[in-house]
Amino acid sequence: MGMKDFKLDFILKTATELFMTRGIADVTIKDIADEAEIGEATVYRYFGTKANIVVACALALGKQIYKEFFDLSKGKTGYEKIEIFYNSYLNVFKRSSSLFYFIKEFDAYMCTRGEVSLLEYEKDLDQFKVDFMEAYQLGLTDKSIKPIKQIDVFYFSTTHSLLELCKKLSMKKGVLQQDKSLKKVSEIKCLINIILSSLKNA
Repeated sequence: MGMKDFKLDFILKTATELFMTRGIADVTIKDIADEAEIGEATVYRYFGTKANIVVACALALGKQIYKEFFDLSKGKTGYEKIEIFYNSYLNVFKRSSSLFYFIKEFDAYMCTRGEVSLLEYEKDLDQFKVDFMEAYQLGLTDKSIKPIKQIDVFYFSTTHSLLELCKKLSMKKGVLQQDKSLKKVSEIKCLINIILSSLKNA
């Protein structure tokens, strides 16, 4: 890794930590520069805008999560691979729920930044679906999974539901009293079990 790559990586890690602890909207380029102990001009030279830093952080986190948690090669049957896929959300949450807090902040921030291209980010997200569909097709072949009508709809509705639950539970302070009393990991496990039970071929 060259000096430029090292500096880029350091700035991204610094920015990511700030975004995950303080929220994206409340962090400025000056905050990132001060935390990294470099000049603001250096941050601007590498990234140009705060929005570019946010997207770069999201890309880096996505690649890290995919590599560490979504390794479906460990499964044997199609169902076992999909079981790994859905349980990866829980494992990420248990390792660092602040990752889902970042995603929550990212979505809200990007809704106000229509000029920023997210094509590379979407391309990375597509790989999760490709892996899921391969596991699903294997499950149909080995008969460990029941056929699902409109599997695309099933994929997006279940992953979005699971993601939104993890994002909500990643909030440091619950909005309602019940948010504070319910066990977060148990809620995620419950939703995963519901999803998997609709797939498993008994």
